[in-house]
Amino acid sequence: MIAKTGEVTVDGVKVEFGQGETLLDVSNRLGRHVPTLCHDERLAPAGACRTCLVEVEGVRRMVPACRTPASDGQKVTTANERIDKHRRLLLGLYLTDHPAGRSDCEDGAPCELHAMAANYEAPTDWTPIPLTRAGRSEDVNPYIQFREDRCIACARCTRYCDEVEGVNAITLAGRGAATTISTVDSEGLFDTTCELCGGCVAVCPTGAMAEKMPLTAGAPPERELQKVRTTCNYCGVGCQMDLNVDTQASDGKGQVVKITSPPPGTPPSDGNLCVKGRFAYDFVDHPDRLKVPLIRREDGELHEASWEEALEFAAKGLLRVQQDHGKDALAFVSSSRCTAEENYLVQKMARVAFGTNNVHQCAAT
Repeated sequence: MIAKTGEVTVDGVKVEFGQGETLLDVSNRLGRHVPTLCHDERLAPAGACRTCLVEVEGVRRMVPACRTPASDGQKVTTANERIDKHRRLLLGLYLTDHPAGRSDCEDGAPCELHAMAANYEAPTDWTPIPLTRAGRSEDVNPYIQFREDRCIACARCTRYCDEVEGVNAITLAGRGAATTISTVDSEGLFDTTCELCGGCVAVCPTGAMAEKMPLTAGAPPERELQKVRTTCNYCGVGCQMDLNVDTQASDGKGQVVKITSPPPGTPPSDGNLCVKGRFAYDFVDHPDRLKVPLIRREDGELHEASWEEALEFAAKGLLRVQQDHGKDALAFVSSSRCTAEENYLVQKMARVAFGTNNVHQCAAT
């Protein structure tokens, strides 16, 4: 529920707004689509892309909706002939500094720029301008690739690195048409403060920041993959993530070819992931992955078993140690990959079922 601060009129409809809301916030809540390329809910508004310009009665120039605070009595127009013409021409100019083919651009992820240009019927036949933006093809990190020909200098990635991650590993460098995404002294990401979380890949609207592994493996474009929402199992936080599954791979069984983060606002991590959650997924389809429990039989070899048989085998082994050497001969170590509830159950089992206080958790200091 929004605490009313004032009222604005958007496209003839009166709507209340709260403290700190912008014209973009109010328009979105009303269901009026205002396009943006540089905006992200987690970031402070930048007004860099100029696609969200709207008209405010009494103001001669159009204003960026993402940076303009709502004020009582404003009358706002989000779409008319003047605004649509501005968006068509602006997007046409962006395309002159971008790969012309939408299919080529969307090899790694859907391109918001091309989708927006198609929606507004922006011109696609203007003469491309020469590329003067420097790249970092020599960066040997295995996860993130910067493709300079796709960058529009919206600064989503650098602002995410600063405002969300707080590591300032990448920044805008250069001037004019040479403005590019770089690091201190153009060092590789391994030699910076970068945590390789891949947030820059997630927020990039054009695929300029891309994930290397799907590209080198020749994975299909993201739009052709099946998304499966699941919970990351690398720690107990419970971050949500989307498995991108190529349903045609691996003999028709499907193969996870990349992981993407859910939209901002998705709990508990607001759509953010760490380096493990985003990039450490090759174990899913690894040929050495154990899919059933193994028990070492009397012949000294490991044999497949059911879960019931494996749990009974483990319980009997623990009870045998307790009987032969006493309760304090047993110790239990839990995992930070478990939830708080699961860790609680481990210590409860140790103390109540086996009578020992030798309990540790691997994340404890």
